[in-house]
Amino acid sequence: MNHPNQTDLERIRQTERRRALVRKALTYMALALWALMVLFPFYWMLLTSVKSYGSYNAERIPALFTLSPTLENYKAAFTAVPLGRYLLNTLVFTVLTTAIMAAVSILAAYAFARLEFKGKNLVFLLFLSLMMIPNELVVITNFATITGLDLRNTFAGLILPSVTSVFYIYLLKENFEQVPDELYKAARVDGTSDFKYLWKVLIPICRPTIVTIIILKIIECWNSYVWPRLVTDNPDLFLVSNGIQEIRENGFGRENIPAMMAAVVVISVPLIALFLVFRKKIMEGVSRGGMKG
Repeated sequence: MNHPNQTDLERIRQTERRRALVRKALTYMALALWALMVLFPFYWMLLTSVKSYGSYNAERIPALFTLSPTLENYKAAFTAVPLGRYLLNTLVFTVLTTAIMAAVSILAAYAFARLEFKGKNLVFLLFLSLMMIPNELVVITNFATITGLDLRNTFAGLILPSVTSVFYIYLLKENFEQVPDELYKAARVDGTSDFKYLWKVLIPICRPTIVTIIILKIIECWNSYVWPRLVTDNPDLFLVSNGIQEIRENGFGRENIPAMMAAVVVISVPLIALFLVFRKKIMEGVSRGGMKG
């Protein structure tokens, strides 16, 4: 039986290294192509926003760059329509909704994860079953409730239906249950209250998941369209999502695409900046949510 000599082994290693390099090169090429496909719409939006109305309409074939960028469209975005007010309304709506949702979700998740009460498992099962109800039915029910409480065209009417999330409570409950029971029992023996244990122990340990939930809720609130459009017809309460329709109809007109793109860029920048700043926390929270034990 022949054994490979040193030369043959070295040749095999070189072949394996070349194959590994080829696989890595193909992987990076695929990722680069995918990144280009994902980022191109953002580039096109930004490029269009710095083109003048005349130059944009004069292009028979859309140009991939411009030699004469202008910021007039951004000026028009804040003067032709009250875009600043839309942004302020959205900021207030997002901050209040996210803060209340975080408090409600953390307390509810802690109750299901650590407290013992009669029928807890049944209540949680019924709670999870709410995820199977179509959103359209929830919207109709919420609209009837808010209308019955005379909260249409108010911030309370905008905020209240969005302050709970079955999925976020479930995700936090799973994370809280990953913390060893011995830690909770030791804290209780030392006389630590449930609220103090939650504040001092669970929240710091599960901070990545909580940060991820908060960021996802911020994105959800910022992009909310159907409910704000349904519950308010007062322009003073318009958010940026339903304000876009107002911008298109009564601001720039349907033909002024560069000005529309400038408004969309202004609306998108906060979310993009939020993701770039907290991307590591988001990845950490998502990965932690998939771990068990």
